[in-house]
Order: sequence, then C-alpha cells, then structure tokens
Amino acid sequence: MSLLDASLIADVPPFRGIERENLVALLSNARSERYEIGRTIFSQGEAAHSFFLLLDGHIRVVKVTPDGEQVIARYISSGELFGIAQALGLDCYPANAVAAVDCVVLSWPGSLWTTITEKYPTFATNTYRTVGARLQDAQDRIVEMATERVEQRVANAVLKLANQTGRKTDDGILIDFPISRQDISEMTGTTLHTVSRLLSTWENEGLVKSQRKKITVTEGHKLAVIAAGKSDS
Repeated sequence: MSLLDASLIADVPPFRGIERENLVALLSNARSERYEIGRTIFSQGEAAHSFFLLLDGHIRVVKVTPDGEQVIARYISSGELFGIAQALGLDCYPANAVAAVDCVVLSWPGSLWTTITEKYPTFATNTYRTVGARLQDAQDRIVEMATERVEQRVANAVLKLANQTGRKTDDGILIDFPISRQDISEMTGTTLHTVSRLLSTWENEGLVKSQRKKITVTEGHKLAVIAAGKSDS
C-alpha cells in the first residue's frame, strides 16, 4: 500500500504514535475490501480468522440468541476496530457484523494479533482500552434493561446513536445511516409497536423527526430528560 494509505490510519486511535515506516509495514499485511450495505462481514460462531478496522461507513453488530432472536449489540463507526475476538481470548466471533451502509474495511490475519500487540505497545493499549469501554457499555445496557422504563431505553438508544454518528442539519442532528424502528427495538429489547408509538409521540411533541429509516433529533435536551427518567411522558 502507498504512503497515502498509511496517512489514512495515522490518526486512527489504535495506530496513533506508530511511526510511518511501521504503519507501512502493518498495511503490507492488511487487505482492503468494500462491503455493500447489508453484506455480512463475518458471522457469529465463525472461526475468528481476521480482525478488522473500519475505514469508512458504519457496521451493525448483531447477536443471535439461542432461540433465534436478533439483538443489536452496538454500531461500529469509522476508525474503530471490530472483530477483535483475539483480544477477548475467543476462537470464534461472538456476533455477526453487517454493513449498515456501504463500507471500506481493512483486515489482518488473526494469526498476526499477538505479534502486532507485542511489537506495538500503543496499539495494544488503545485496543484494550476499546475492549474495556465496550464491556462497560455492555454492563450499562444490562442495568438499563433491568432498571429503566422502556421510554428511557429508547431515548438513550436514539441519543447514543446521534452522539456517535450524528450529522448537523437544518432540522437537528441526523443519525447518519439508515436506522429502522425494528433496529431500535432490537437495540432496546422492546417491541416494534412500542418503538413506533414512542417515536410517533416524540415527533408530535417536536423532539424528533422520523422518516423511513431516518431519525433526526430536534430537541436533544428534552429527549435527555426522558432518558434520565425525569419525565412521565
């Protein structure tokens, strides 16, 4: 890969602090691939043959329960590592990774994980910081499921997506990839009917604008009040 390619990841968190010549060496072992929206990058239970960096786009991480239900565990944004089963000591991927939009992805053979983390301490430090943050996020979601009302969970999910991927528009903060009401229901452990009812109510109240696979947060502070459980609406 060219020096231009190396410059694309020089400021990406896992690679910050690594010298240019070492970035070039790392990229020489990487494979670049485009994934169209809806395409599966890897599947739950599949042998963890590679780990990945999302250069552009958004990835939906979906966990399938033993009874076949789908739960959206998180969304991955540009500049994030994913499929890092090796960091968790796993031989197989614990969830599906699906392109939420058209994506550009770098991948490295999983066999190189130990070599890379040992040779580049900053990569290891940043990666395990990411793992820790995701584990904390998973714990927070468990607490939310157990203690928060459904309207709080849905409000939290919408705000989190807006904060993570939001793009300013004249109407407010647009979640910058296609997001359906079914997606929100799978993120929050509730029904499609409930999510549709809440979004319709919030739209009537001027908190959001909801179109087909598009959600814009227009009154984020009011939605945050609901997320904090300070409103009975």
